[in-house]
Amino acid sequence: MAHLNPAIFLASASALSNRLVDALLDNTFSGLYKLQPFDWAIMVPYFLVLIVLSVYGLHRFAMILGYWKHRGEMLDEAPQKFAELPRITVQLPIYNEQYVVERLLEETVKMRYPRELLQIQVLDDSTDSTHPFAERLCAEYAEAGYPVEYIHRQNRHGFKAGALEHGLETATGELVAIFDADFLPPVDFLERTVHFFAEEKVGMVQTRWGYLNRHYNVLTEVQAMLLDGHFVLEHVARAGAKKFFNFNGTAGMLRKSMIRDAGGWQHDTITEDSDLSYRAQLKGWRFVYVPSIECLSELPVDTYGFQVQQSRWAKGLTQVAKKLLMKILRSDQPLKVKMEAFFHLTPNISYPLMIIVSVLMLPVMIVRFYMGWFEMLLIDTPLIAASFWSISAFYVIAHRALFPKTWKRAFLFLPALMAAGVALTIINSRAVIEALIGYQTAFLRTPKYAIGGQKKTMEARTATYRRRSSWLPYAELAVGTCFLAMVVFALESFNYLAVPFLTLFVGGYYWAGVSTLWEEYKGKLAFERQRDMAAADQAEA
Repeated sequence: MAHLNPAIFLASASALSNRLVDALLDNTFSGLYKLQPFDWAIMVPYFLVLIVLSVYGLHRFAMILGYWKHRGEMLDEAPQKFAELPRITVQLPIYNEQYVVERLLEETVKMRYPRELLQIQVLDDSTDSTHPFAERLCAEYAEAGYPVEYIHRQNRHGFKAGALEHGLETATGELVAIFDADFLPPVDFLERTVHFFAEEKVGMVQTRWGYLNRHYNVLTEVQAMLLDGHFVLEHVARAGAKKFFNFNGTAGMLRKSMIRDAGGWQHDTITEDSDLSYRAQLKGWRFVYVPSIECLSELPVDTYGFQVQQSRWAKGLTQVAKKLLMKILRSDQPLKVKMEAFFHLTPNISYPLMIIVSVLMLPVMIVRFYMGWFEMLLIDTPLIAASFWSISAFYVIAHRALFPKTWKRAFLFLPALMAAGVALTIINSRAVIEALIGYQTAFLRTPKYAIGGQKKTMEARTATYRRRSSWLPYAELAVGTCFLAMVVFALESFNYLAVPFLTLFVGGYYWAGVSTLWEEYKGKLAFERQRDMAAADQAEA
């Protein structure tokens, strides 16, 4: 999955406001000469990190320009069609998805395509009651004449990649469509995507994600905006410019021979989709993006579920960079393809860099009193333009493309979007460091509940898949408190314009920590109620 990191603007924005009051009092370079060696030791790494973060911010401007240039080139229909339709295998990988598997199968069998040319594989690695439930559902559909097959593994070797590879061994289709458990494929999905493969070098067709529960709460609104930036702007910019872009693991179709030619599904990274995408495109396969086809899905509704999903993507993409980036840079691909691959695979390094910025921010606030307004204009203004303006423009433009009549409401969610980026800093920094040092972890699924807009259902269903966040929310509260102290310092030193930016840090960390602990507490109560009710029913029986 692509990077989702709105936090990179915050430090540079804070740097501007931190010195704005004093800048009005001093308009020369004299402040620079007053700095002591220790001051330089603080300021130099601080601004070097900000420059790196700002480069990634500038890349967002490049994505915006690429979107504007190529948005009219995305095809709604394939330029040529098959004279004779090929066989298709639809793979549905699931793991402990008891609340969404029934909906998934119901929507999948509705897709229009000749039954004699269709195979539907339910690839179930479940270890809970989903296993017998899904097996029974598949048997019922098969008995009704649908080409549904149930495949259950006794282990999770290779996780999702392992399940897909295992299913591929018995797949009869020349093409393979993949849908995660929380997706609802549209009825015309196969009809509209299949003909793109009439061109022999097309290896993958990716469609756009939509969201069933976009308006469930502020968190889902923010997630939808983040993902819209990826699917509306980034995919269009990359695909239109004929640069590498990735299969997103679901809501897409792949050519089976391409999978084999690229080396198959490999599980040495936890983003097997991006890994396969780059290996296949290095082999010369062409990828197609069709944003006019929307596949609805369900967003995580709880903070920790959102953080786990994002950290998995951050770690996986960093693993792919470590695995393939040097191979890409040494290939005979055009320079523009190599540069875009670099920016696509490495942006999550900004999370540990944000930790460094956070550590340095307070001493920088103290040292900055020596500097004047002219230095601020030369250094801070470009940084804030590269970071803050690019983030704001990126997501507002994506929102406007999808909702031209109500796009201005995107501005209301920008503070929450920035705070959500801050909330990812600690967990994603850990994920990136784990990837860099080669520390392997299990594939952590994101539970889905098929709740739509019914919040009462959420409480009961989350009790089934309770997870403990361990030390994370306490670390977030501690860091949030440190930033609260910086707010106090800013007020005491009359740096009032720094307060809004520092407050975003406080809000982001406190939001993550408090909401996670509150959601876990509610989950605990719901679990205890279910346990007591089960015990009472057993006693009556």
